[in-house]
Amino acid sequence: MTKTKIYTILLFMVLGLQYSYSQNYKFKTSGFSVLEKKENGKWGKWSDLDLVNILVTLDTNKNRIVIYSQVIQLFEIVDYQATEENDTDIVYSFTCKDNNGDNCTLSIITRKKQDNRKQLYINYDDRIVVYNIFNM
Repeated sequence: MTKTKIYTILLFMVLGLQYSYSQNYKFKTSGFSVLEKKENGKWGKWSDLDLVNILVTLDTNKNRIVIYSQVIQLFEIVDYQATEENDTDIVYSFTCKDNNGDNCTLSIITRKKQDNRKQLYINYDDRIVVYNIFNM
């Protein structure tokens, strides 16, 4: 075989492997709550849970998470953090930039001792938003 054919075959194999590991995940929300930092630097209280039914997608091919709320929230995944697991939770975290270019961390947490309930946390320096989510 010629070198060109070998390189072509290798290229298609690499592209095929990359495609096979890329996935789309879809979730629906059932509610959300917000926690904000006060002027004194201490955390306040969680807001009352608001019931919402919106779509959330995790697209590992495009390295983004999208929350289709009234104002669409787009998070570009900068880094996939190591999965953490303990007796109560499984945590998948992502270092992200939001629509405004602000840094944040998104975490999808599965609560093992709560019938595998899932939550999406969006952590900024001054606020945390949590969505209760479920697989579609």
